Amino acid sequence: MDRYTLLTYLIVYLTVAFVLPTYRVWKRTGLNPVTFGGTDSAHDYVGMLFKMVMLILLLATGARALLPAVDEYLIPISWLEIDLFRYVGYALLLASLVWVVTAQVQMADSWRIGIDSSKTQLASTGLFGVSRNPIFLGMVGTLLGLLLVLPNALTLTIFALGFALMQIQVRL
Repeated sequence: MDRYTLLTYLIVYLTVAFVLPTYRVWKRTGLNPVTFGGTDSAHDYVGMLFKMVMLILLLATGARALLPAVDEYLIPISWLEIDLFRYVGYALLLASLVWVVTAQVQMADSWRIGIDSSKTQLASTGLFGVSRNPIFLGMVGTLLGLLLVLPNALTLTIFALGFALMQIQVRL
């Protein structure tokens, strides 16, 4: 795949998995489904860190698309640079996007980013009958897919940090 594939994927992923659902819920309910604020609470701190992780990932992916020499500074993990792993990574990226979007559709107007103080209908069928947090499960699949497609110190760090932040979020 060319150098723009991952950047294109991330832009599509963020648009389809976050921007459009946020707009859809806001338009239908009048409520902002993004519940992270600017306080120093653990909830808002986790939200701020996750936004920073995604921004770093986008910037690094954009930089490597425009400047091929950036790859060496991302410290490649050569023993993971195997075609089979890369193919599995691309499959995970596609499957996780479908999984996340399906889970969001099944949540309908109950979909939120963060912990919402208002009560909404609990989703317990479809993917929510299989996993308590199918959106986070899909996001873990996305981060693992990115690591397998582009194995380097940055994607490994983002995978570990993203996984840890999701685990903290579900425990708040």
